[in-house]
Amino acid sequence: MSLYWRIFLLNAGVLALAVALLLGPVTVSTPVLFAEALVLLGGLAAMLVINAILLRVGLAPLARLHRAMATADLLKPATRPTVSGGGEIAALTQTFNAMLDRLEAERATSSGRVLTALEAERKRIAQELHDEIGQTLTAVLLQLKHAADRAPEPVRTDLHQAQETTRASLDEIRRIARRLRPGVLEELGLHSALRSLAGEFTTPRLGAVAHITPGLPHLDPATELVLYRVAQEGLTNAARHSGATRVEVHLRPLPRGGVGLLVRDNGHGLGDTPEGAGIRGMRERALLIGAELHLGAGPHGGTQVRLEVPDTTDITETTETTETTETTETTETTDTTRATR
Repeated sequence: MSLYWRIFLLNAGVLALAVALLLGPVTVSTPVLFAEALVLLGGLAAMLVINAILLRVGLAPLARLHRAMATADLLKPATRPTVSGGGEIAALTQTFNAMLDRLEAERATSSGRVLTALEAERKRIAQELHDEIGQTLTAVLLQLKHAADRAPEPVRTDLHQAQETTRASLDEIRRIARRLRPGVLEELGLHSALRSLAGEFTTPRLGAVAHITPGLPHLDPATELVLYRVAQEGLTNAARHSGATRVEVHLRPLPRGGVGLLVRDNGHGLGDTPEGAGIRGMRERALLIGAELHLGAGPHGGTQVRLEVPDTTDITETTETTETTETTETTETTDTTRATR
């Protein structure tokens, strides 16, 4: 039944009740007596209450759909509103669910392309830092050493200090290049990359340790990169904002299949801090591989970031389908360009 006929029948029922009251023993004299006025007001109140209740029941699916629309967030996929009944409200709910599915798929595709381009740009910048600036600073170090060997004693001390400053700058550039392009991930795999990442964040004020559970399933490169970047962002937030003295990184298989990543610290927690670009980036990366990201307080305080990656077989099939689609689109674009020329 459509929304129009539903509201019409509800109001018709209330009006029929009013007519039934008028045809009953209720009479109205002129002027209206006090007892008669009380009866009329009581009947009006009863009809309004009945009408309000019936309308609330009839429009309940529309209220549920409104709440779902108000809380919808493409970065936080949630359950879809239930399609109940028939008519316009059911059709509207189905259309809204289909729109959310389409928007989430389009956002995942666009986010994948953006993140791929971002990783390529990071790799290019890291390569330039290593090849250009790194080699230049290395040459400066050799020149300073050569000059220090020939310089008199007062100048030699200053040249040694310049050497140490240049060496520290070279180490910092190499560290930045490693963070921009996780070469250890490509060369040694995810396990060694996470342990190396925890070692980079270990300082006298912060202890970082990585725990890798044996028996992990095989992961494709896209999933490994997402796990690495989420762990990197979690460690960065713990080092910069949490005030923690200890942070743990756990990588372990999930009971229902797949892999789970947990980054937990003993800091002061998230509190009411709004989500920044780092957390939004983690959510986008999680959506890229169909994973679920949960942020909240740890069991003993602090903050924990939990990433749950489903069965890697499904992920590989989805990745291959996306790559095939992108290859087809590229081929079609090239053919169109050639035809235009």
